[in-house]
Amino acid sequence: MARSKPTARDALRKLREQRAQLENEEARLREEAAIELGRLLIECGAETIEPAQLRQIVRGAMALGIDETLKRIAPA
Repeated sequence: MARSKPTARDALRKLREQRAQLENEEARLREEAAIELGRLLIECGAETIEPAQLRQIVRGAMALGIDETLKRIAPA
């Protein structure tokens, strides 16, 4: 029995399904990453830092770059 050629609509439907699956996977992985980061913050005692200060620290580190930030904060 001959199979019909997939249509553009079928391809779009499949693409939407894949996109939804990827979005769900991204949400799950973001949640896991947040949990890991939270554990790291607790391990190093950073849970006492105010959220606004932590946000400022992270933004500053990202602006400088991780390597440069580590150089600046490493003991001489």
